[in-house]
Amino acid sequence: MSKRKVNPKDPKTVPKFVTPLPKPPVVKPTPHPDYPANSYFEITMKEAQHRFHRDFPLTTVWGYDGLYPGPTIEARKDKKIYVKYINRLPKKHFLPVDRSLHGVGDSPEVRSVVHLHGANVFWESDGHPEAWYTQNYEYTGPKFRRKVHEYTNHQPAATLWYHDHTMAMTRLNVYAGLAGFYIIRDALEDRLNLPKGDYEFPLLLQDKSFNEDGSLFYPDRPPEGFPTPFIPTIVPFFNGDLMVVNGKVWPYLNVEPRKYRFRILNGSNSSTYNIQLENNAPFYLIGTDGGFLEAPVEVTSIELMPAERVDVIVDFTPFKGQKIKLLNTLFSEEEPKREIMEFRVTKPLKGKDTSEIPTKLAEDMELHEHLASTIRKLPLSASTDKYGRIMMMLDDQMYHDPCTEIPSLDSIEIWEFINTTPIAHPMHIHLVQFKILNRQPFNVEKYQESGGKILEFTGDPEPPRDFERGWKDTVKAPSGMVTRVIMHWKEHTGNYIWHCHLLEHEDHDMMRPIRIIETSPSVHHQEEHHTNHKMK
Repeated sequence: MSKRKVNPKDPKTVPKFVTPLPKPPVVKPTPHPDYPANSYFEITMKEAQHRFHRDFPLTTVWGYDGLYPGPTIEARKDKKIYVKYINRLPKKHFLPVDRSLHGVGDSPEVRSVVHLHGANVFWESDGHPEAWYTQNYEYTGPKFRRKVHEYTNHQPAATLWYHDHTMAMTRLNVYAGLAGFYIIRDALEDRLNLPKGDYEFPLLLQDKSFNEDGSLFYPDRPPEGFPTPFIPTIVPFFNGDLMVVNGKVWPYLNVEPRKYRFRILNGSNSSTYNIQLENNAPFYLIGTDGGFLEAPVEVTSIELMPAERVDVIVDFTPFKGQKIKLLNTLFSEEEPKREIMEFRVTKPLKGKDTSEIPTKLAEDMELHEHLASTIRKLPLSASTDKYGRIMMMLDDQMYHDPCTEIPSLDSIEIWEFINTTPIAHPMHIHLVQFKILNRQPFNVEKYQESGGKILEFTGDPEPPRDFERGWKDTVKAPSGMVTRVIMHWKEHTGNYIWHCHLLEHEDHDMMRPIRIIETSPSVHHQEEHHTNHKMK
């Protein structure tokens, strides 16, 4: 019988679960005379050849240290580390660059800056989109301040991730491979007796499309029916044809019949996943974006929009000898992308599993609504740019419009995302972890007709779902709903960002500045007086 030819472009020809799932290596410190022992790291961004699947040819990617995903950075709470991300990328991009976007114009084609997503960090080390730089720092963006990022790790144990955040290039650079895990550990986690070592795996979920020769495909024009003023032009969204986990297409993982811990990240450009084990076995959810929950929550499915993370334990003890697929139930059974990867409970148990699913995890620090000094009403709206292309906007403003979100240090604020667009957006706020208060449906038509003056609710507030009750830095803001989150601005002042984490939207102006200042001018529910202030 002749073997069917594998065509990377056609998902139906690609065999599933024949490629083992790798675990990204942990980066090692680089000795440096100017930094304390084991605190300084150098990571080089460079082009490399990567094999996505057993039957694919090698594919050109961009990787941190030439790896995709990048190496995992492990840190301890309150132990400062310093990371220098060295740009050795080629001068030309291998994906289609749209020069009409804000901040691209006549800038160098290949620029990069790294954002540590979820970090409590000085703004100069946050990876501001305008802090980009080219090879050897020949050209730098207007907000570029430092070559070495300083991470204080002054926050609880959590699963963060680092990724490219270059102005109007994030969708291309992340898709090319510039993403990796950053894990903070602390004494609480040490005491919890969770699965660890070989029994702890980060899982980076992404979707990709390929050309027949195995090279990465990314569209240079939108689907039919959308305006295409020129080519290449930005697309309104990107959904790939094949599922990729830790850089492998439809991989498998051999596991022992025991408990495993998985840190799961949706690192896709635009795709949402509703993850579920095919036998409906539970996930014991122990953490969200910002760290541990108060107590584990047993769930059978979890929705993850781009940039959201969950920390779960899966107990394979009852399933010895079985194969269990991880599914995305947003797809029907006929669709190739319904299946994400396969767990095979085929490894012999090495020794007694003494790890636990604790009954208590962390102390819950509530933020009380009555302490909020400011409530910001922030519409998410759809518009068109000067070329007739759909452009999603925040607060009806473009990125370069004057900053209107100016929290003061040590203030508590409530942000209300009022989504008038037909789709959900994963909203990410830099620097802070927040709590979701609720979501409430409203009359979109009336709101729009009144120019945003009449917000008429059409149903009761809905509490956060079971898998999003912990600390979050990215939240689903569904269409036709007001999504309310509460946050405490503490420790840092300076220039930060809030944006939609659908990367095609972020790159096309669905991003706005935040400026945190030392003391508040008179602030009353969205009324702010701009003052000159001295940056820390």
